[in-house]
Amino acid sequence: MAQTDTVTRILDTAEVLFAERGFAETSLRTITSKAKVNLAAVNYHFGSKKSLIQAVFARYLDPFTERFHRALDELQAHYGDEVIPLEELLETMARSVLEVPAERNSLKVFMRLLGLAYSQAQGHLRRYIQEEYGSVFTRFTELVRQATPELPDAERFWRLHFMLGTVIFTLSGLDALRDIAEKDYQEHVTVRDLIRRLRPVVVAAMQAPLPTPVTLAAQEA
Repeated sequence: MAQTDTVTRILDTAEVLFAERGFAETSLRTITSKAKVNLAAVNYHFGSKKSLIQAVFARYLDPFTERFHRALDELQAHYGDEVIPLEELLETMARSVLEVPAERNSLKVFMRLLGLAYSQAQGHLRRYIQEEYGSVFTRFTELVRQATPELPDAERFWRLHFMLGTVIFTLSGLDALRDIAEKDYQEHVTVRDLIRRLRPVVVAAMQAPLPTPVTLAAQEA
């Protein structure tokens, strides 16, 4: 088996198992057994489970980051000195996310991996994502800040994470949502249909009125 075939087989197997079982619950021996390679091959090509996890994310995040930077370049060139509308920013992010899995495995796997990065990410993975891909997320967050000047920084932080959590949960459960829509409402839903329905929800969430401050009396009640 050629080296490139071995690496691809290991990565293909690892990403599916990580998405299904999580990082801690997926051992290297399970991966090598499913991939039909020996443990020495994983150690030779990746060195450790930590590096293998990072390589799985790189297969998605490298093309995503490149596409997203390019898309933001186009937006900024189009709007010039004007503030880019929030709807445009969110649409651009969604479009970039949708384009990447076509080059890799599936949207569902990509979303589950992102969900794991939020819920199960160990320190090394957070550091890796921040060091390798932090620039595009920092750039996006700054453009969102310009589009939502009425939001305090802390509130914007929470809303962005609520929004991302909603998107990840929805798209990682895509198959179940499609089944429900088909059986209960006789609707055949494509991924782009789902994004079209999701977009006004997340935009409204980002633009919702600020929560009422909690008074001292309410805290003591």
